[in-house]
Amino acid sequence: MNKMEDYVIKKVYGSREACKIIGITYKQLDYYDRTDFIKPSANGAGGYGSRRMYNFNDMLKLKVIKKLLEAGISLQKLRKTKRYLDEYDGARGSDSLLKLTLISDGNTVYACNSDNEIIDTLRSGQGVFGIALGKVYSDLSGDIEKYLFKEKRGGEIIENSQIYDEKSK
Repeated sequence: MNKMEDYVIKKVYGSREACKIIGITYKQLDYYDRTDFIKPSANGAGGYGSRRMYNFNDMLKLKVIKKLLEAGISLQKLRKTKRYLDEYDGARGSDSLLKLTLISDGNTVYACNSDNEIIDTLRSGQGVFGIALGKVYSDLSGDIEKYLFKEKRGGEIIENSQIYDEKSK
């Protein structure tokens, strides 16, 4: 049971784990829940002592929100973007979000699902950044693997070369 894959068995994550994996504060996570921005799907807060539990899709949303906040998008605009993404996901199926790329000029967020759409948004001449949700998915999976592997190893920091060494054993 030394392989990293053996540690990636969790289906839900508590608030503390979510904060560490995503890189946000507990206050941010609590605010998102209390304001109905991102609520934990696996188990919501039900009063004092209850544990919020986030599933992988919740974690993916939190990771995307963090990336957009870091890029300077306001929380108000993020709420609109999240509403759009929720509707898009609901209308097209479970993996539809992974095919999207979010693009922004720092003011507006565009959702693109084809190369033509991306090219059209760049013609305005403004600087933009893109977030491919499939890449965020992959990054989050890796972040969770590293976190769980680190927890099982007693908190010691593990370099990538050590991870691959462990996989080959």
